[in-house]
Amino acid sequence: MIRPLVLLPDPVLRELSKPLERVDDDVRKLADDMLETMYDAPGIGLAAIQIGEPLRMLVIDLAKEDEPKAPQVFINPQIEARGDGVSVYEEGCLSIPDYYAEVQRPDTVSVRYLDRDGTERTVEADGLLATCLQHEIDHLNGVLFIDHISKLKRDMVVRKFKKLARERPPSRLAG
Repeated sequence: MIRPLVLLPDPVLRELSKPLERVDDDVRKLADDMLETMYDAPGIGLAAIQIGEPLRMLVIDLAKEDEPKAPQVFINPQIEARGDGVSVYEEGCLSIPDYYAEVQRPDTVSVRYLDRDGTERTVEADGLLATCLQHEIDHLNGVLFIDHISKLKRDMVVRKFKKLARERPPSRLAG
């Protein structure tokens, strides 16, 4: 099921997400909803908080358009180590539509997590996967990619999205 996205300046995006106690069918259903929402947007990564679920889970699919889908589910992900090198990517965010900025992050990360079956795994990531994991794990900690750019640019983006929020009808369903 495609879920509505939480957009800036919604304060939910600044909440700290809680660890999942267990991996069960409800968690797998949430992962499937997140993937469907991400594909529909379209995007390459989505944290549960971005659909209003303050849980430590994220999904990523870095497959190109002409490649078969390659969904990955990360439950309770934790960065265990960061590389000493630096990479710069132009990042965007489904919760901050149509805004992109260059962000500098460590070029590699080691992330420990549970997969959709509840099996503990570790991934050594570099390139786009490393950037995407750091971006989505930031979401779980209430951090947005705009927090990594200058205060001046960040303030301009926040003002723009506050104005847009006043102009649009509420996006979340009551209930």
